[in-house]
Amino acid sequence: MDEIQTPEVPKIAGLSAEAKAAFYRKTYTHLALAVLLFIVIEGIFFKIPALVNFALSLTQGSLWLIMLGGFMLVTSYAERMAVKTHDKNKQYIGLLLYVVAEAFIFIPLILYAMAVADGGFSILNQAAVITLSLFMGLSAIVFITKKDFSFLKSALTIGFFIAMGLIVAGILFGFDLGLAFSAGMVVLAGGSILYQTSNMIHKYEEDQYVAASLGLFASLMLLFWYVLSILSSD
Repeated sequence: MDEIQTPEVPKIAGLSAEAKAAFYRKTYTHLALAVLLFIVIEGIFFKIPALVNFALSLTQGSLWLIMLGGFMLVTSYAERMAVKTHDKNKQYIGLLLYVVAEAFIFIPLILYAMAVADGGFSILNQAAVITLSLFMGLSAIVFITKKDFSFLKSALTIGFFIAMGLIVAGILFGFDLGLAFSAGMVVLAGGSILYQTSNMIHKYEEDQYVAASLGLFASLMLLFWYVLSILSSD
């Protein structure tokens, strides 16, 4: 008996202009919904004192490494679940897991930023405006030039490994990485946005708009983290 072949889903680059526009619209709609869900979940988390205290307790010494390790495991699993399947349910579960993990790890940084701003939300608004402006500008570069930025993958991978090594060293030896590191991570996040947006245009298949939105969400939140870190610095 002949083996049943799963029909190949066409790549975005080979679709008509109308189909591409539909894919982009779905991707950015899901990205917007993911950001909105992040805000809602963050608000819920802050209404649970025990959860907030638990998140803060994990910022002490080597416990922060455990938190980072757990975050990386969860987000890596969520990303694999969303990207390496055509099952929409699994893609949505992966995106949801990623959003929840981001909301949890942001608790200490948001508390610190609000303390710097004397409990106000102005610093969060400023970071959001800067982040969205950079995100839209970088995305526009990809759409206007139509350039394939997949060549950035190796540089981004090396950059992230170096960054993780510096973060671990900073935690273990108790030194502050400073503004230069945060600025470097903003550049790295910018490169990630170029890479993910390029993938959305050239690499993804027609039914992978949820996976594409997860990649963009991850890069957007990385940028937001370090923009907020810079604004919160003494």
